[in-house]
Amino acid sequence: MNEVEKMRSAQLADMSAPEIQVKFVHAKKLLAKMRGMSTYDDGYRTLLEELVPGIPDSSVICPPFHCDHGDGIRLGENVFVNANCTFLDGGYITIGAHTLVGPCVQIYTPHHPMDYVERRGTKEYAYPVTIGEDCWIGGGAVICPGVTIGSRCVIGAGSVVTKDVPDDCVVAGNPARAIH
Repeated sequence: MNEVEKMRSAQLADMSAPEIQVKFVHAKKLLAKMRGMSTYDDGYRTLLEELVPGIPDSSVICPPFHCDHGDGIRLGENVFVNANCTFLDGGYITIGAHTLVGPCVQIYTPHHPMDYVERRGTKEYAYPVTIGEDCWIGGGAVICPGVTIGSRCVIGAGSVVTKDVPDDCVVAGNPARAIH
């Protein structure tokens, strides 16, 4: 199993491995080209489709946007990702159809070793994040590694989601808790 396969399967992976670095550099070059463009500029959509392979025609990611790899992002139909979002997609980030992601939302999959000596190295885990259909993720929310958010959920603006959220919940706060 190579380091990319380890990373995508939540195993300890060496982030300095050439096969991971190539993907990282490719994404950063595409993002640099996209910086300053609008969703209406010629070429923006072409670059976005190269960054996030398989993005549905009906889904939008507004610039500026930041990610680690791009090919770890899986979007359903009619997903809207507002400006200034950061998706660290070492692990897969899956977002269901008709979900709205507010500005400045951060979705993290990387998880560093808890032992400080191990943390000095170049290895880390990446735990997938899954968001169901018809959700609304409020601006500035942070979704932590390994979290699954069910369908039809609302995540309050500025919330930090550290644990799974079942279907049909409204959560808010730090850490996010059910409020409805």
